[in-house]
Amino acid sequence: MKRGWMAPLALSLLLTGCSGLPAAREMGDMALLRTMGIDAAANGVAVTGSTGPRAKGLQAEDEPALILSADRESLSGACLAMQGQSDSYVFFGYVDQLLLGQELAERGVQPVLDYFSRDAELGLGAQLWLVRGAAAREAVSSGGDKGVDSRLETLQTDSDMGIASITRTAGEVYTDLLELGSAFVPALSPAGDETAVLTERGYGVLNGDRLVGFLDGEAAKGLELLAGGPSADVLEAELAQNRVSVKVVSASTKSELEVQGGVLSGLKLTCRVEARLSEYQRHPDEAAVQALKTGLEQRERLRLEAALERLQELGTDCTGLGARAGIARPALWQRVQRDWADRFAELPVELQVQVTVHK
Repeated sequence: MKRGWMAPLALSLLLTGCSGLPAAREMGDMALLRTMGIDAAANGVAVTGSTGPRAKGLQAEDEPALILSADRESLSGACLAMQGQSDSYVFFGYVDQLLLGQELAERGVQPVLDYFSRDAELGLGAQLWLVRGAAAREAVSSGGDKGVDSRLETLQTDSDMGIASITRTAGEVYTDLLELGSAFVPALSPAGDETAVLTERGYGVLNGDRLVGFLDGEAAKGLELLAGGPSADVLEAELAQNRVSVKVVSASTKSELEVQGGVLSGLKLTCRVEARLSEYQRHPDEAAVQALKTGLEQRERLRLEAALERLQELGTDCTGLGARAGIARPALWQRVQRDWADRFAELPVELQVQVTVHK
């Protein structure tokens, strides 16, 4: 019954221009922000946005990236202030890269993620990065006239191919913080290098919603193994005057809760690694392949141990080992879930690494 009068009413509102909808705009009249950086400021937040190179005119020639910035007490206030800095309408709906400064992350990222989850234009689909040892404003501005969005897109593509750090969306991090109480985020630093304005700097670890530390080097590689993320890596060895290279092609880690007398006694991790011979002077024999397998197992074990030691030190199971293990033991997990972070920090971990080398 209600449909009969609502359709004519909607039509009449559109025809009279009283619908309340925003006026349509040509794409050329809009500044489409692609990257946003957010820092802590003395009285609130400092927000920086970049469009990347823009096409203009009939020949679609590139213009320099437009960089806007504003410091206000709130995110909404800063975004509104940026509107007045451009002769075009500033549109936030294309922001797909979000950079958070280290100082802001140390204070807490929850307000930013809350804002992105509620804002109609922004949303939680943007890739999230921590800027290590510098402000996000510095990182966003480091690309100069070309912007940094192409560099961030390259890192994202390389991650999908398994040759760069694990990338994470704001939504994935937000979900982990709500469900696990912790999360890991890839970290970047302005490099000052003309070939790569931003470089990878391991992973930042959030406990609650605050940055509590970083994982670097081998520990960062171990975190990737725990999370089942990018695994492309090469082990090179000299075996009986035969230089051989083996390439890791996949890795996954399974976790199990161990019980003695009905009480949680430990955590068992099994990491399975698939590798393939990639280069050699002459085809290695079985003894050489076994030596490669042993060497790869030792290296990956050391990486896992480094990551686990650091995560237990920080008291954060940010890769969800407990939650994954709890699927097989739901009753036990329900009992230990509430204080899992404290248990994880002290829990003995049994670690197994199984490597398969394909010829």
